[in-house]
Amino acid sequence: MTWGAVILYFAYSKVLFRYFSTITMATIKQPRIHYAWTILAVTFACLFVAAALRSVPGIIMLSLEREFNWSRETISGAVSVNLLLFGLAGPFLGRLMDLYGTKAVTLIMITLIMLGAGGSIFMQQPWQLYLLWGVIVGAGSGGTSMVMGSTLVNRWFQQRRGLALGILGAAFSSGQLVFTPVLMNLNMHLGWRTATLSIVVLLGLIVLPLVAGFMADDPRAKGTAAFGATEPAASKVKPDPQPMRQAMANPQFWLLAFSFGICGFTTSGLFQTHLIPHGIEHGFPEMTMAVSLGLMGATDIVGTIFSGWLCDRFGKRGPLAIYYALRGVSLILLPYVETTGQLMAFSAIYGLNWLSTVPATSALTADLFGKQNVGVVFGWICFSHQVGAALASYGAGYLHHLAGNYTLAFISSGLFALIATGLVVNIRS
Repeated sequence: MTWGAVILYFAYSKVLFRYFSTITMATIKQPRIHYAWTILAVTFACLFVAAALRSVPGIIMLSLEREFNWSRETISGAVSVNLLLFGLAGPFLGRLMDLYGTKAVTLIMITLIMLGAGGSIFMQQPWQLYLLWGVIVGAGSGGTSMVMGSTLVNRWFQQRRGLALGILGAAFSSGQLVFTPVLMNLNMHLGWRTATLSIVVLLGLIVLPLVAGFMADDPRAKGTAAFGATEPAASKVKPDPQPMRQAMANPQFWLLAFSFGICGFTTSGLFQTHLIPHGIEHGFPEMTMAVSLGLMGATDIVGTIFSGWLCDRFGKRGPLAIYYALRGVSLILLPYVETTGQLMAFSAIYGLNWLSTVPATSALTADLFGKQNVGVVFGWICFSHQVGAALASYGAGYLHHLAGNYTLAFISSGLFALIATGLVVNIRS
């Protein structure tokens, strides 16, 4: 080999080294998986475990009745306080998230939930149930809700926003699917305290470290752009000084708020509190009712993700109206479900639109009132959801006390869902 060949060889090697170094650095700087999907995964985990916490009162209600001799109306009242404060905390926490970031607020709220739920295993009096589950867990749950999810998704996703919101909605469904039978089994064999404490352990060992280690408030914190954006924003868009004054002057806000209030009236407050007791009174075993809720969760995973895809492709208003109409009809028919096959068929159909309203409502909020204001505006819309849930939780318990069954509660909820259909049709996005 001549000296010229040696020189040419090293020159060629240097060019190749620079070429592959450039490719490698580009790969490092521009990862194939956008960090927005990491944010989505962490948020999913947070909402996934939170779903288990939301289902605990309905699972342990009969156990509390037997151990403490508390009336169902008393326990339902505590759940109503929980649901109401869960909603009321949402807009205030959403505003704090808009101003100071989602991560810090979420960490504080998870800690608060752990203290309330963990402390409940020592309770002996009804006022302790109201304080721990009603006030502390209720207020803390506002930091692990779709207010948090909507705030993060609308900051991190320029494209596929509906799909991302649908996936987060499915977190509640999949959490219910996985945890309800497990928690029911723990409640039946090891007691309600073990069932409750298991969720506290999951929050402390899994959710808290994930949020602390991987959550970021917006793409600028990671030096990147939102998913689907061509370049990072030049500066962070600041929230409006008084976003609710403008929102409340807009009729579209009230249409969203009242329709989402009916959503809460016909889902979480009614079903998560009273469906299992209703089924047991109709002769269904406890585990059959747990499987029923789990099946709802399974079909809701499909329905909620599909809802997000529909929102991206066809808009939000039309699908949202259809969801409420289907929900209304299914609720009116529920009191006449008598066999296990009918119950499972109802669960599958109802589950398809349980949380499918969330992606459409959240995306409409961002479109109408600005992504920078989603935390507080959607927070107040979620508050209306929880007002409806609280009314249903207490109201169904009261109607059961008067009539001895839940027939009137379910039929009236179905009629309200049909009213929500009319409200949604009048939204102009």
